[in-house]
Amino acid sequence: MAKMKIKKGDKVKVLAGKDKGVESTVIRALPRKERVVVEKVNVVTKAMHPTQANPQGGLTHVEAPIHVSNVMLVCPKCGKPTRVAVKREDGKKIRVCKKCGADID
Repeated sequence: MAKMKIKKGDKVKVLAGKDKGVESTVIRALPRKERVVVEKVNVVTKAMHPTQANPQGGLTHVEAPIHVSNVMLVCPKCGKPTRVAVKREDGKKIRVCKKCGADID
């Protein structure tokens, strides 16, 4: 299992699937499953049982996880989708844009 180079809060572009081309923010990263949940992407309808918090129950729309290979990080400096390199500075790992060389973290 490889380490994911996309984290919560990153801006990503969807490369494949029904939401191809959408740029949005990562809500949650699931590294063990190699998946990410992206805001307003892969929205599915889920049937909810009535609870005390939601006494009505019914259908709700939630974002489902998509595989991390189907998204690409958007560089905050150059604004383009890019691959990510990792370099070490003072014993810390820093993510770097492959296109412009700017630090992402």
